[in-house]
Amino acid sequence: MKLKIAQLPGDGVGPEVVAQAVKAVNAVCSRFGHEVEYSFALVGACAIEETGLAYPDSTHRICMESDAVLFGAVGDPKYDNDPTARVRPEQGLLAMRKSLGLYANLRPVETFHALVHQSPLKEELVDGADFLCVRELTGGMYFGEKGRRDGGDTAFDTNLYHRFEVERILKLSFEYARQRRKHLTVVDKANVLESSRLWRQVAQEMAPLYPDVTTDYMYVDNAAMQLIRCPKWFDVLVTENTFGDILTDEASCITGSMGLLASASIGVHTGVFEPIHGSYPQAAGRDIANPLATILSAAMMFEYAFGLMEEGRAIREAVAASIDEGYVTEDLAGDGTARRTSEVGDWIANRIKES
Repeated sequence: MKLKIAQLPGDGVGPEVVAQAVKAVNAVCSRFGHEVEYSFALVGACAIEETGLAYPDSTHRICMESDAVLFGAVGDPKYDNDPTARVRPEQGLLAMRKSLGLYANLRPVETFHALVHQSPLKEELVDGADFLCVRELTGGMYFGEKGRRDGGDTAFDTNLYHRFEVERILKLSFEYARQRRKHLTVVDKANVLESSRLWRQVAQEMAPLYPDVTTDYMYVDNAAMQLIRCPKWFDVLVTENTFGDILTDEASCITGSMGLLASASIGVHTGVFEPIHGSYPQAAGRDIANPLATILSAAMMFEYAFGLMEEGRAIREAVAASIDEGYVTEDLAGDGTARRTSEVGDWIANRIKES
C-alpha cells in the first residue's frame, strides 16, 4: 500500500518528536511492505516567519493532497508574550482544523501499568483506566464571533453551535461507544448555557436510536471532578470544543505525563494526528522531550486514516515495551536512566523491525 503523509512539524519540540514518529512509521512500512511518500509543510510560528501566515495556502494544498497529516505543535513565547500580535501561531492550528473540516478530536486515555506510580493520583484510582474523549473541534467559542468594544475595555467570545454540528459529533460518539463498552457520557453546562441545552436536547433525541448504549449526562464542573475521583468509570466522553480542550488536558494527570497522550482529528478531509502536549519551547532543541505521544499518534494514523490495525498495534506494542523496560525520557525515568528523545525513537523503531 502506498501512503502519502504530510509532515507538519511546526514549532518548539514539534520537529524533534515528529522525527521520532517518522522513524516508527518507516519501520512499520519496512516490516509490512508499504511504500511511504512524505511532503513537508510549514504551520505556526515558523510559517509566520516565512510567509506571514500561520497556515499558508501551500500548506493547505499539501494537506489536501495527502492521505494523512503527521503534526507536531504550534506556539512560540514571542507571540505568547505579545497580546497585540495580529497573527498568532495558534491561528494556524484552528485554520487547519476548519479548512480540513476536522470536526472531531479523539483523545484516548489509557494507563500503562508500569507508569501508574507516576500519576499524582492514587494507583488504585488510575490503574486500568481506559476511556476515549471525543471533543467537538470546529464550533463553539474558538470559532464564534469575538471582539472588543468600549475602547477595548469590553471583550466577548460567542459560543455558537448549530444542530448539525452537535448531531454529527454525537453520532460519531455513539458509534465509538458501541465499539467499546457501550457507555456514553455527554458533558455540558445545560443548567446555565443555552448552547449546552441544545447539546442535551439533541443527545436525548438521539439516545433511543442507540438502545444498546447507556447514555448519561454530566455537567462539566462535575465531570472535571469525576475524572480525578473515578476515571475508570468513563468509557466514551463527548463534549463541546472549549470544555473538551480543558478536560482532555486534565486527563493527562491520569496517565502520569502529558507526553503520553496522542490524538486524532478527523472529519471531512485529511485527518491530522498529533500529540496533545503543545510546543514545549523550554525543551526545544535539547533532545529531551517525550516522543511517545507523537509515536502513538502515528499508531492512530495507521488505524484511523489507513485502516491498518496490525500496523498500529505494532507501534503500540513497541511503545509499551519501551515503557516496561524503562527506556524513556526524563519525564518518565524517575530514578532510572533518562534517555534522549532521539534514543527513544531509535529504540522503538528497532523494536518494530525486530518483532
